[in-house]
Amino acid sequence: MTSFAIVGSGWRSEYFWRTAAELDGLACVGVVSRSPKDLPVPVHLSLDECLASAKPDFVVTATPWSVTPSLIVELVEQGVPVLAETPPAPDLDGLRQLWNAVGDRRLVQVAEQYSRMPAHAARVALVRSGVIGDPTRADVSSTHQYHAVSLIRTLLGVGRGPLEVRAVRMTAPLADPLSRAGWADQVEIKTATTTIATLVFGEGGYGVYDFTDNQWHNQLLMRRLLVRGTLGELRDDEVVRLAADRTIVRSPIVRRQTGYDLDLDGFDTDHITFGSDVLYRNPFQGTRWNDEEIAIATLLQDTAAWVAGSGPEPYPLADGIHDHRVALAIAEAADRGTAVSVEDEPWSGSQALRGTS
Repeated sequence: MTSFAIVGSGWRSEYFWRTAAELDGLACVGVVSRSPKDLPVPVHLSLDECLASAKPDFVVTATPWSVTPSLIVELVEQGVPVLAETPPAPDLDGLRQLWNAVGDRRLVQVAEQYSRMPAHAARVALVRSGVIGDPTRADVSSTHQYHAVSLIRTLLGVGRGPLEVRAVRMTAPLADPLSRAGWADQVEIKTATTTIATLVFGEGGYGVYDFTDNQWHNQLLMRRLLVRGTLGELRDDEVVRLAADRTIVRSPIVRRQTGYDLDLDGFDTDHITFGSDVLYRNPFQGTRWNDEEIAIATLLQDTAAWVAGSGPEPYPLADGIHDHRVALAIAEAADRGTAVSVEDEPWSGSQALRGTS
């Protein structure tokens, strides 16, 4: 049994203790909160109390950006492995200070879950299979900042090297019917900001970042993802490719979802296929989880395996820091209206992201 504790009791914290309750071999042994809470897991009013009494094998930091860096340092100084919520620090100075303090200890992973979501994991697997050749461009329009950067880098398979960023912002009126709080009783037309950026990676590859305010929740906005390779393109759930001389083929990526019509097995994700190839198989069938819950459960299991010495690093601190460094460059480029160069940093290297475990 691998145990973990969570610092923070907000809505992100709930995902971790709630999914862990359904996982064999993994237990949430406590939540650290500044005030008493009525939760189905033990609540500790201080980190020291939690570490002393619960003795977790690792700690999840689900805390505000401003708090996370000092908390990570405190845990690492006590030799406790950390799974830090994104981003690990709010600004460039904070990222550099955090790396200087704990980077060489290799005790910190970042809770970057997007490439572990079923649909994205399937797309990553397809790109890695070589069906569309070598990936040269990735466009992501669905999520923001470091999450989108992570997806772009993972799909392209590029590491933490230098790149050049250009970006623009624009505003336009848009209906906003749905947010994290639920449906709006009266839909308002609001001014929404869209940021579009291009990322030119020094080691090869081109990324397009496109995000509009509240795109996570506003279902009026289509999610769009494209990966171009030397032999074709993946667009959302469809692939066009050169299969042979004079032979261009279009094929769908198909998600099998149970619970429809006369399927009485219950609503659940089964698997995702491309032709006869299974790109992704849901390891948590029967839980009825959404994609976010599946991704977080996978991340928790991967972190437990890393802590136990039986698996690779799920998402190293260096990658999480680099993703946010690029996200900061996107904002800077949009602010300035000029290109921004991301140069080598102490966490840089040629190690490429190769998808999910």
